[in-house]
Amino acid sequence: MADTLLLKALRSQPKCLNLTSKRLKKVPKAIGQLNKVTQVLLKNNQLTDLPKEFASLAQLEGLNLGNNNLEQIPNALQYLESLQTLHLFNNNITTLSADVLWPLQNLKLLNLNQNCLQKLPAEICRLTNLEHLSLDNNELVELPVELCALTNLRELHIAYNQLTTLPLEFGFLMNLERLHLQRNKLKELPESMGKLYKLKTLDIAANELRIFPTEITNLPLKEIYFEANPLLQHLPVHSIQEEEVLGLKEMVARFIMKELKDRSSYLRVQIKYHPQVRDILAQSSKCSVCSESFLNTWLECVQFINTKKTMKTSNGGGVIPVRALLCSYKCFNSAGHQYYGVAFP
Repeated sequence: MADTLLLKALRSQPKCLNLTSKRLKKVPKAIGQLNKVTQVLLKNNQLTDLPKEFASLAQLEGLNLGNNNLEQIPNALQYLESLQTLHLFNNNITTLSADVLWPLQNLKLLNLNQNCLQKLPAEICRLTNLEHLSLDNNELVELPVELCALTNLRELHIAYNQLTTLPLEFGFLMNLERLHLQRNKLKELPESMGKLYKLKTLDIAANELRIFPTEITNLPLKEIYFEANPLLQHLPVHSIQEEEVLGLKEMVARFIMKELKDRSSYLRVQIKYHPQVRDILAQSSKCSVCSESFLNTWLECVQFINTKKTMKTSNGGGVIPVRALLCSYKCFNSAGHQYYGVAFP
């Protein structure tokens, strides 16, 4: 059947070759002669590999190998430098070969849903043009920090995995618009997520979250899904805390950061010659009440936000707890704010 179809295709040299649902166990070697084809559909077959002749399809832009029996990405794909769309969903892939992946630098969509992946190679960062990455229904327990270098990524799907954390550098995915993380084991989201200024859809349902990052309300979210998380509840209890005694390092850091606001300050000139000090101060936070900067002595509080009223989301919405950092108990005890101390049972 496949040989007959290929013989017909060789006569006409089509742009698209459709071999979907042909019960193929092997792809005939003659496919290498279709040097003008740009789309090949091989989904719903029984393939375990591709012939080396497949590497001759230099103009191939789209390839669908979904629903086959592949245990790894076929080696022949590494030569398909024109490839832009690659579907590998519902196979048995356990690892991703960096040697096969990194030459595919024109790839824009990679679909690896429903496989057996436990980790991603660091070399995934070389897919610099990737816009859509789908990894739903795998066995991922962590993501490499190198993933955060995919600054053209617009959609990221990693639902139904085993993730417990996300890289601290997650905010580098500056063009991300849709993020699907439902059904994982995430206990918290990195603060850098507050820098995803193009994010419109966030699905974090059915994880283990108790609180959201401080800048989540700055995102242009249209949809947010957070049901089935053990979120902090709004059960206020009166509490007055006495002012703490700051350590010397904290006192000096706060003094310097306050001085740096003054353009005529001598410290503004001198700090240029102290890169280690700049690195330390770069880790500072800003108080949600007084807006003063502080280093590492802080009070974690929470503010309860109605997503539909405050963030203008279009879906059902609800109230979420959002982290807030305060510089002192003095600010915590002051009147007029809506921040609550966090108490765990």
